[in-house]
Amino acid sequence: MPLRDRLLAVSVAVMWGANFLAIDASLGHFPPMFLVALRFALIAVPTILLVPRPDVPLRWLVGYGVGFGTLQFLFLYWGMAAGMPAGLASLVLQASAPFTVLLGAVLLRERVSGRRLVGILVAAAGLAVVGWERAEHAAVLPFLLTLAGALGWAFGNLCSRQARPSQPLHLTLWMSVVPPLPMLALSLLTEGPARIAESFATLGSRSGVVALVGLAYTVLVGTVLGSGVWTGLMARHPAGVVAPFSMLVPVVGISTAWLVLGETASLLEIAGGVLVVGGVLLGAAGSRRRAPEPAVPEPAPVRPTG
Repeated sequence: MPLRDRLLAVSVAVMWGANFLAIDASLGHFPPMFLVALRFALIAVPTILLVPRPDVPLRWLVGYGVGFGTLQFLFLYWGMAAGMPAGLASLVLQASAPFTVLLGAVLLRERVSGRRLVGILVAAAGLAVVGWERAEHAAVLPFLLTLAGALGWAFGNLCSRQARPSQPLHLTLWMSVVPPLPMLALSLLTEGPARIAESFATLGSRSGVVALVGLAYTVLVGTVLGSGVWTGLMARHPAGVVAPFSMLVPVVGISTAWLVLGETASLLEIAGGVLVVGGVLLGAAGSRRRAPEPAVPEPAPVRPTG
């Protein structure tokens, strides 16, 4: 991976790491499932009106929207609303990286080099150190919900990789068309119209203003900018090369949660963060020795009707 793309991957990790603070602020006012629907509806409406549909098969567009958009954020927001701390959530969600590498090897037959495998193992060890240190601060259910969100992200990664859009930002924007309606229906069934109406009626309160600021960051920076850059990287490089950079997100997430929310970091957590950074750098090193081979399209499977 060229240096420019590595820096772009790191910048996405910074944007997504700080995004957990924005999500935490929004969840303090909006019910979680409705917040997912609202987040993507704010992008979906102008996208349908102004942005041409990406030139990718519909199955990969829908798959990306279901995995990256719907499942990831359904379980992440649910887990955080159930008590998952923002910093720890940023850590657990990065299980998407080893999930992506594993699924890429099994489903897409992507080869994992020895250096990359060692780098991923080192970074995973760092995640395990931090997770072990912080496990006592989170109940089992929020942890499992966030882990399910990581698996959804991994499936979304593979779908965006297979889509190979000529304009990655268009795919990112159109992905947001998938989650709003099913998430709104789920919110109405589980959270109820009264709770949704109350969140709108109190937008003038301090928590409402803070929630709107957090929502704006999540939509513009976390989704449009961050996911747009990430989708472009996934289109240019194998999933196993790009995905490990997501392991940098908890380093930013835990640091910002400590600075803003007062979530403390122990020496073991700092040591784990160092392992994460070192593992990502090790896994990415050496790819510059040869240019990436052009992707060879696979025979297109028969598309389902309807």
